[in-house]
This record gives sequence, structure tokens and C-alpha cells, in this order.
Amino acid sequence: MGFYIRGILYSRVCIYLYPISQEIIMNQGTLYIVSAPSGAGKSSLIQALLKTQPFLYDTQVSVSHTTRQARPGENHGEHYFFVTVDEFQNMISHDEFLEYACVFGNYYGTSRKIIEDTLASGVDVFLDIDWQGAQQVRQKMPAACSISILPPSKEELLRRLRGRGQDSEEIIAKRMAQAVAEMEHYNEYDYVIINDDFGTALADLQSIIRSERLRLDRQTQRHYVLISKLLAD
Repeated sequence: MGFYIRGILYSRVCIYLYPISQEIIMNQGTLYIVSAPSGAGKSSLIQALLKTQPFLYDTQVSVSHTTRQARPGENHGEHYFFVTVDEFQNMISHDEFLEYACVFGNYYGTSRKIIEDTLASGVDVFLDIDWQGAQQVRQKMPAACSISILPPSKEELLRRLRGRGQDSEEIIAKRMAQAVAEMEHYNEYDYVIINDDFGTALADLQSIIRSERLRLDRQTQRHYVLISKLLAD
């Protein structure tokens, strides 16, 4: 028999440094910042990742707040959190966003509390944002893992944009100019994926997630009881 002091069992023969209940310690989720020029395949890669095992149950895409009107088929809390301009500006004044921007007269932002609560529950979160938003997030959450996705060439990016059949040549030209501005910041990211072949790019993205989950700090949290047992006298 032994006795407890602050949750540690002291025995006549040894000291157990792991919790007697052997409860699994909740592992902190990882925040992934993913940026890419329009047409590089960022959204398709993220959606494909969410459909694969073993990533499905503990990974999700961040849902942003916006002041724009909901479009047909969009649901509050699923596609966006739809709020008024006054509500959004009040959130800004209380520093409730990790990042935000005004695009074509509408505000878009990422809630700090939602991200922090989700990460605390052990769920990984993907932020689909541009390089400017990425810089804002890094300042507030420097432990975030950032990934830049690039096309194999400008010619291929142009082909993909035209292949959508959604924009005029004038709009496509603007998107190409924006793409160059986005790609200039590739060296600010932890990882770079070239999306030439979709299957290969998806495998690269999966490898990044896998490697992040095998980091020392995350494995120590996840397997604390096991490691304590292995190191016990």
C-alpha cells in the first residue's frame, strides 16, 4: 500500500510518476495555415484530406465570420458565421479575431476563441487564408504550422483559371496578378507543396500532417502514461 500527495502515489518500493487513473491527456490540436493563389488547388486538397482516414475525425476547416449576405445553400455556422457590420466591428474592438480583412466592401475574419477552443479539444484546424491573413495569425499564434501551395507553372495556373469558365479575361488577368503577389511570400511558410499531380500533392499534405502529429511534444502528451511506465524503475 502507499499514500497520495498531490495525485502522486508514494510506495514503499518506488514512485509512480504517472496518474494512477491512467487517464489519457488531451492532446492540443495544431493550427494549419494554408495559402495559395486562386487556381492552385488549395480548397480541393483540403477537402480531399478531410475525406481520408485517419484524418477525418480530428481535423476540420475553420468557419469564418463575415458581414456579406448568405448565398443560396449557405448555412449559418456551417459555411460562415453571418453577422452585421456593427457586430463585426464590435468584435474587432474587443480583439476577438486572429485575422480579418475587408474584401469588396465585406468583412471576413477568424474568431480567436473558436480556434483556441477547438485546438484545446484536440482537433486540428485548417485556416484557408491569404498571405496577409497568415502574417496576422503568426503574430498571435506563432506555433501554427504554415503551408504554401504553388502551381507547377504560370501557364498551368492560367489554364486552370480559364478552365473554370467563370471569369472574363479581364478578371483572369487580375487573378494572375494577385497570384504572383501571393506566391512572392512562399518563403514565409514552413512547408511548400507544388500541386502538379493532385494525388502526389495530397500525399505531400498528408505527410505534413502526419509528421506534425509525430513531433516530440505531441507524442509526449499523447503517450504520457506509456512513456512514464517505460521509464519507471
